[in-house]
Amino acid sequence: MCEGAELLLQLKQRLCRSIDEAEAKLHSLSQDIWSCPELAYQENKAHLRLVEFFSQEEGWKVDPHYKLQTAFRACCSVGDSEQKDVVSVGFLCEYDALPAIGHACGHNLIAEVGAAAALGLKAVLENTHKLPVRVQVVVLGTPAEEDGGGKIDMLREGAFEGLDVVFMAHPSKEDAPYLPCVAVHDVTIKYHGKASHASAYPWEGINALDAAVLCYNNLSALRQQMKPDWRVHGIIKHGGVKPNIIPAYTELEYYLRTASRAELSVLKEKAERCFRSAAVATGCEVEVEFARNQYDNMLRIATLEELYEMNGKALGMDFTTDEDVLKNESGSTDFGNVTFVAPGIHPYFYIGSNALNHTEEYTVAAGDDRAQFFTLRTAKALAMTALDVLLRPELLQKVKQEFTEAKLKEEQNAKQPAKPS
Repeated sequence: MCEGAELLLQLKQRLCRSIDEAEAKLHSLSQDIWSCPELAYQENKAHLRLVEFFSQEEGWKVDPHYKLQTAFRACCSVGDSEQKDVVSVGFLCEYDALPAIGHACGHNLIAEVGAAAALGLKAVLENTHKLPVRVQVVVLGTPAEEDGGGKIDMLREGAFEGLDVVFMAHPSKEDAPYLPCVAVHDVTIKYHGKASHASAYPWEGINALDAAVLCYNNLSALRQQMKPDWRVHGIIKHGGVKPNIIPAYTELEYYLRTASRAELSVLKEKAERCFRSAAVATGCEVEVEFARNQYDNMLRIATLEELYEMNGKALGMDFTTDEDVLKNESGSTDFGNVTFVAPGIHPYFYIGSNALNHTEEYTVAAGDDRAQFFTLRTAKALAMTALDVLLRPELLQKVKQEFTEAKLKEEQNAKQPAKPS
């Protein structure tokens, strides 16, 4: 069916036209999500809008509350129903916002990219004769990326089982097939002391603020023995109620980050000793509460990155070559956990602004009409990459082999982590 590069090119062009034809309704979808920002696990209006969007599209079977209340699954099958070989490709939509500043991470555009890519791929496959496999196109609505890790909850419930390749893209201020994402685990530390008058009889008190300060300083001292790419950053959320009362309760919140999940367990052990020793020194009781979900680093699949970059360049993308950007291990995402279950790609895309993510300026940029061209261009590149993998079986096998090797390498690293001092 697709033996020649010319035919594949024609199919990609048809795919792009299909996405262009859906531009108005895709823009409307994105704007509706952007104009009503909702926090993690509370994305009721965005969730409903996406469910209605796919329910109104022909050929999609929609599960409106898939594993989580504000998650969904939309799927369609294309190809000969008697074909034994089935390949499932997944496109992910995110749609939660940030407190106070709304869609400053552009998740409305992530949702639009996922929806557009899925529509475009479905349209071109339905008009392609003699597909080598039966294709299942799956769209997963994944809530709570900013806080909580909705994808991890869904992984725990088996939502990603059966997917052969997973695609999503994230807004940024540059185009890049990959940017380093690190493993992270959030932790809350609570110290319980004993209140007393700070002037009249301070010796009767047990100072929980002293414990919090020691904890903070312990971690600061630990930095000398931390690897260069480890990150520990936090705040004192509660430090007492009044200067003349010995604080009976204090609370800190920290994020612990490392380049891999294997190293994160080492850092967590070192940090926990800092938390608990502060309690011992001050006589306080301590609670150490790690968040339910740990975000993992992302496993890279070179073949997917190369295909995406090739398709992106064909559409006019100018990929960054800035080494400071390409090597800067900064953010974290629950998509990292997905890449330990299925091979995937998480490129970044320019939206027409040089604003930085998680700023009010980026919120404005994510809702600006100028972002639409770049968003749909990204959707096209993702769908074209999926088409490459579907119509060239040798590429799919290469992707799966790289995935197996990447997991094996990670498992070997986990067995031989750096020993804590």
